[in-house]
Amino acid sequence: MTSAALELQRGVFAALLADADLSAAMGTVRLYDQAPANAKFPYLTFGRTSVYDWSTDTETGAEHLVTLHVWSKARGKSECHALIETVRGALDDAALALDGHALIRLRMEYSEVRYEDDNDVHHGLIRFRALTEAAA
Repeated sequence: MTSAALELQRGVFAALLADADLSAAMGTVRLYDQAPANAKFPYLTFGRTSVYDWSTDTETGAEHLVTLHVWSKARGKSECHALIETVRGALDDAALALDGHALIRLRMEYSEVRYEDDNDVHHGLIRFRALTEAAA
């Protein structure tokens, strides 16, 4: 059985690549585990993932905190905010298929947008909380 965290990332990846609103907003959805040096803006990357035991006496489960990053060279923060909202719309309560695991809940928990002077880029963070159980 694969890890729930890896299955969740695969599910998120598939859902975002298939989302028509995100495709319309970006032209082509550019989502990377690690962005190439020449990545075209805007793009998304997977960030930190934390997994916590959420098991009960009868079920094996996990709580996941999954962070996605939004990178934009647009003037102002509006592109980052718009992409965060589009990602939230695609993933909040999404019914992702996870091999060997059941997704109980997936909800946005936090977002932030800031300007990074060093890289001349707007950087957005969007964190999701997911609960999974081992499939029966």
